[in-house]
Amino acid sequence: MKKLAILGSTGSIGHSTLSICESFPDRYQVISLAAGQNVEAAFAQCVRWRPKVISIATEELGAHLQSRLKAAGITGIEVVHGTSGTIRVATLPEVDFVVSAIVGVAGLEATYAAVCAGKTIGLANKECLVAAGELIIAAAKEHNVALLPIDSEHNAVHQAMRGGTPAEVKQIWLTASGGPFRNTPLADFEHITPAQALKHPTWVMGQRITIDSATMMNKGFEVIEACRLFNLPPARVRTTIHPQSTVHSLVEFVDGSILAQISVTDMRLPILYALAYPERVAVAEKDNLTFDLATLSQLDFSQPDLTRFPCLRLAYEAAEAGGKAPIALNAADEIAVAAFLNPDPAKSIPFMGIPRTIEDVLIETSGPRPATIQQVLEADLAARECAREVIARQFTGTFRNR
Repeated sequence: MKKLAILGSTGSIGHSTLSICESFPDRYQVISLAAGQNVEAAFAQCVRWRPKVISIATEELGAHLQSRLKAAGITGIEVVHGTSGTIRVATLPEVDFVVSAIVGVAGLEATYAAVCAGKTIGLANKECLVAAGELIIAAAKEHNVALLPIDSEHNAVHQAMRGGTPAEVKQIWLTASGGPFRNTPLADFEHITPAQALKHPTWVMGQRITIDSATMMNKGFEVIEACRLFNLPPARVRTTIHPQSTVHSLVEFVDGSILAQISVTDMRLPILYALAYPERVAVAEKDNLTFDLATLSQLDFSQPDLTRFPCLRLAYEAAEAGGKAPIALNAADEIAVAAFLNPDPAKSIPFMGIPRTIEDVLIETSGPRPATIQQVLEADLAARECAREVIARQFTGTFRNR
């Protein structure tokens, strides 16, 4: 019986993890949850899972949740809030596995604290490794902690790498669907609307990650994450457009062999792999996680066009530059995506304003690699402020069709 803390329990990864717990009640027990701002979902999860501790975003929301629980006659659940609350959720002594799925750097401190507390980490939050990868990897080595990727691409690499030793790996290939605009004429990119960008052809995800998939920044973050997880330079982490999203990643070995991981496009599968590692758990037919080989009629692969997807180019450049560049890349992207999605035309930017904003922020970013999590967070805040200034300077009032 593995005892779980789920950071980001009300998001899509959180829901999928709880679905796994539902399917395997004899294997996985929910101990603590971090639920963000969604009090309704947090309350429902308390009713169903009865965690020992649940964290909510603010003290006010925590008081509201506490009163809801009291009115329902539910006792024995400690309600905490804020960053300190999330850290408590992640470091409870009885927890042995932490699912890190809070979007952005909001989950960074709790994930780092969990690593330092010796917890096994199921990592679905790529921003943690993008912004603070060196610190987290070093802490994991110091405390002998396994970092098990839940992102489908890195999870696939992790599985394929079991076919050889790290020294036998020539390079890895991360597959990308290409998003909704892989065939859109480049001249039309300036006129892409949020509604169009939020229609991902394969995955159902949150807003930011869906936009990041449309710009291929998501793949860029995955390149940086892969460099850190698998100790590879950017030149040995390749990307390929694979519209079917059937092959989740490939590992090429020095002898010319390539191992690919193929499965249904369902996040429950990489979550289950991480939770069960190093074992594999048999799934039931009703779980709909088995792949039908008869559907494997066509597999397409092509090189991504960096003119069409400049965010991917910027990510490779940030990976090579190191220092504060990956932190600035992530922070500027989050601010730029929010500006693109802003319904107020006076405060919004066009689709191609996202990479332009990020590039300007990267140009203005310098300095050595942060040595502490606090320095990472300070660099993150500075890059966000820089991104806001860039947007105010260059894009305020830009007209955009919706």
